[in-house]
Amino acid sequence: MAVLLQIVNASKSYGDQTLLDHADAVISDNVKVGFIGRNGAGKSTLLRVLLGEEELDSGEVIRHPNLRLGYLRQHDPFEPGETALGYLMRDSGRPEWRCGEVAGQFEVKGDYLSGPVAKLSGGWQTRLKLAALLLHEPNLLLLDEPTNFLDLRTQILLEHFLRDYRSGCLIVSHDRAFLGATCTHTLGLSRGKLTSFPGKVDAYLEAQKEKREHDLRSNAAVMAKKRHLEDFIARNKARASTAALAQSKAKALEKLEFTEVESDEPTAAIRPPRIEPRKGTAVRCRDLTIGYPEREIATEVGWELDHGQRAAVVGDNGQGKTTFLRTLVDSLKPLAGEVRWGHGCKVGVYAQHVYTTLPDKQTVLEYLRGRAAFGKKEQEILGVAGALLFRGSHVEKTIGVLSGGERARLVLAGLLLSDYNVLVLDEPGNHLDVDTVDALVEALVGYEGTVIFTSHDRHFTSRVASCVVEVRDGRVTTYSGKYQTYLDRVNDEIEAGERETAAAKVKLPADVLKAKARQPRKDEKSARKELKTLEKTIAQLDDRRRALNAQMMQTANAAEAMRLHTEIESITGQLAPAEERWLELQEDLGESM
Repeated sequence: MAVLLQIVNASKSYGDQTLLDHADAVISDNVKVGFIGRNGAGKSTLLRVLLGEEELDSGEVIRHPNLRLGYLRQHDPFEPGETALGYLMRDSGRPEWRCGEVAGQFEVKGDYLSGPVAKLSGGWQTRLKLAALLLHEPNLLLLDEPTNFLDLRTQILLEHFLRDYRSGCLIVSHDRAFLGATCTHTLGLSRGKLTSFPGKVDAYLEAQKEKREHDLRSNAAVMAKKRHLEDFIARNKARASTAALAQSKAKALEKLEFTEVESDEPTAAIRPPRIEPRKGTAVRCRDLTIGYPEREIATEVGWELDHGQRAAVVGDNGQGKTTFLRTLVDSLKPLAGEVRWGHGCKVGVYAQHVYTTLPDKQTVLEYLRGRAAFGKKEQEILGVAGALLFRGSHVEKTIGVLSGGERARLVLAGLLLSDYNVLVLDEPGNHLDVDTVDALVEALVGYEGTVIFTSHDRHFTSRVASCVVEVRDGRVTTYSGKYQTYLDRVNDEIEAGERETAAAKVKLPADVLKAKARQPRKDEKSARKELKTLEKTIAQLDDRRRALNAQMMQTANAAEAMRLHTEIESITGQLAPAEERWLELQEDLGESM
């Protein structure tokens, strides 16, 4: 097993903050490593060091001569007006057929592949960036929060790909379900130290917990022995008959050592809002149509939720989960029908449109004081602020200087200090680390009010949800079954699609082999002639397909669009065997040289 990267005695600081303190780690090929740590611990900084974008203060990173790094960047590398296929070909320099083949692993095909990137959702654009990454054939993938904003199906597709990927991976993520499904090893960063663990993230966290408990018990035993020796020495050092023994005990006392409890970091402890439990229906939708003047998202929605339920709103990106939540809280007016909340409902909202419109001149502490329920003590306000990473002087920051992630956490802290008996939460865990997500889970499970939420984090959703609501194909329905049952159904659908794709791939080589068995082997000259003819044919078909795609994008006539679509499908059917034959000839010519 080759070592691709070795981090040796690495140190890195920003001002008074030490991110790496003589840290060491080894990353090998064919090993998938989940990289976890608190927000601000230095995970992204270490990734930039590995990429060569930042320098260490001291120490070194030793790279294997054959290392080929692939990094999933968060910014968009697309050009204006570019198609998905055009981007892949430009970025990788690979032929069209190869780009289409790799994109197909993430179900980027058909109109998604030939259409403009700008019309793809964030999740589909991430699929495209992953395909581009793989076309460069890296032997070590660096993925920084790859599941952020990915819908469930895309997460599972990425999991399936990584499960079968034969090279190394270093994955930064707060999503424990994703790490557990993809990574066999764990790398933890805490107080500047890197800890390598040959097991999954849950086993690592459990081992760290057991180590802390063992160290605390050991320290308690040392303290008890220390007190016993001190008492013995105090009683016996003045007596001539026992002075020598007391002196011996004093030497034993000096040898006692306490174990440093390295993970003794502040632990998020979030209390749920204290409210008076209610019974009956919390919210009811009747004949509801949601969407926008130019486009309906879902119609004839008849749905209701009882007080005390915690409803997970699920569905693929673009199906309308956020639109549904915004309609429920009246930040988006329904196109038809009504949303009616029960008597006495006080609704608190966590969503992007809320945390982007905060009062810039208020400080963090002033904002939280204003949102806290009557009677909340200052210490409790500071405690919730600290749990959401506003500690010490950070509570005196003005909102105007906060990042988007900090504003999101501030809104969440305000909700947790409130007396709302209904919480509507759109991706509440996106800006939280693993420990804080767990603390939020415990708070919501213990909350006696009603929760309606969306989340791409399966660990979070499975722990919190007491019922599931699916937004799909223009309908909003309560899903009959637990969240795990829903996960199993989606996974089965994806696996069925993968089996179908695999069967299609297997069929063509079998036909090619039969054709080769019937035909005598051509000499190199005739093979090269056929290759040139195929290249011209492929180019002509491809030009025709591009022209038809352009026409279809511009036409408003449904019948004409259908005719163009049929012709495009026919050309695509002609292209596939031509490209396969071109590849076969290339291989034959390579063997004869």
